Amino acid sequence: MTGFRFHQPGVVGVGRVAQALALAVAPHSTLPPMMWGRSPARVADAATRIGAVAAPALDHLMAECDAIAIAVADDALADVVSDMASMRLAGRDRLIFHVSGRSGAAILEPLRSAGALTAAIHPAMTFTGDPASEVQRMAGARFAVTGSTTGATDRAMGFVALFGGIAVEVAEDRRALYHAALCHASNHMVTLITGASHALEDAGVDDPAALLAPLVRAALENSLAFGFAGLSGPLLRGDARTIGEHLDTLAAHSPDLLPAYRAMALATLDKLRRAGTLPPDRLAALDSLLAVP
Repeated sequence: MTGFRFHQPGVVGVGRVAQALALAVAPHSTLPPMMWGRSPARVADAATRIGAVAAPALDHLMAECDAIAIAVADDALADVVSDMASMRLAGRDRLIFHVSGRSGAAILEPLRSAGALTAAIHPAMTFTGDPASEVQRMAGARFAVTGSTTGATDRAMGFVALFGGIAVEVAEDRRALYHAALCHASNHMVTLITGASHALEDAGVDDPAALLAPLVRAALENSLAFGFAGLSGPLLRGDARTIGEHLDTLAAHSPDLLPAYRAMALATLDKLRRAGTLPPDRLAALDSLLAVP
């Protein structure tokens, strides 16, 4: 799709992802992107903010736009697709995709049956509400693509390439696994860091974030570069005495963190067991310490 231009792309939704997508595709369209949402006031505000135009109704967007992104909440997606499928599609072979990480292309089957090329295109990045900076970050970002057909997958990958993204194909039956992995890495990391920060506050540290930042950033870089080989610390050394002291002090001073610490330590110990890096006696000692009472 190098050099490809849309006549007028459409975006269903007015949230952060919807606005960033509309802004990203604008340079590749003859007419400004068209947006639609259930609240006319929110549509008008979002369209004005990014230089798009507000669609008077969903069926108008369906009739006029030659590519349509559906950027709505996961739980609303099936209902929106059903509504769209009941309306006239502007010609056949139009690309219609959603940006949900959870779902693949199967949820768009009513639109595929109506003649559209359908796909899931999920940007593996965060959206904070600054569309201009998010468009910049899309260049080089990964997008998980699941197409209903080979042609739909190719078209979706071409769409991602328009604004410098890198498409990664994910099979329909692995879509939930893909999304679980992203949530485990990003969402659970927030919980982990928050728990550690609260424990540092309990230890009397005034600025936990400043203390944690260099350590956590180094751990992140090492894990991305070396995988599990980037592990350091007392579990790797088989230091049961240190782990026992951790459990005791958490129980006494930061009991809310104890279940998460124990669960992550057990998961780490399981990886060490599979890697064969700890002697059996140290593994047994650590297992005994970490067992849920």
